[in-house]
Amino acid sequence: MSAEEFLAWSQTQAGRYELTGGEVFAQASERAAHAKIKFRIAMALYEAVRSKGLPCHVLPDGMAVRIDADTVFEPDAQLYCGPELPPDTILVESPVIVIEVLSPSTGKNDALGKLAAYFRLPSVAHYLIVSPDQKLIFHHARGQGVTILTRIVREGAIALDPPGLEIALADIYGE
Repeated sequence: MSAEEFLAWSQTQAGRYELTGGEVFAQASERAAHAKIKFRIAMALYEAVRSKGLPCHVLPDGMAVRIDADTVFEPDAQLYCGPELPPDTILVESPVIVIEVLSPSTGKNDALGKLAAYFRLPSVAHYLIVSPDQKLIFHHARGQGVTILTRIVREGAIALDPPGLEIALADIYGE
């Protein structure tokens, strides 16, 4: 299935799906810990954008990101900058920050396959992989050239520049 076929098909389906290499994968049901952290990280990003007055927008899961002609992901949260998308949009063309919350069924893919894929998009500056079970975030940031810099964050805050904001782990993990 192509990305365009998938996007049209997915609008008629119940549940969440992703497309990898032309193959459709259903997303597993979420645990409460997963949903809670996903909500909190989206809210922390939203508050950071609002407090800085940045021309950026935060979206929870449900919005797709096309990686290539046969791969479409649906991150748990994302941020894009610029004009607000039209109400009927289902695809974010240029995310700056993408976030995946780890789950037992997708952890390996989030850490390997999606890491490599998201950074194929020139707009992606940050990819956060967030643990729902412990205070732990893997922050992957675009460096110079093809370099991806990785930090393991267990306390404090994460600086996300671009777009020029910071989120505190306390806001995500509720301390």
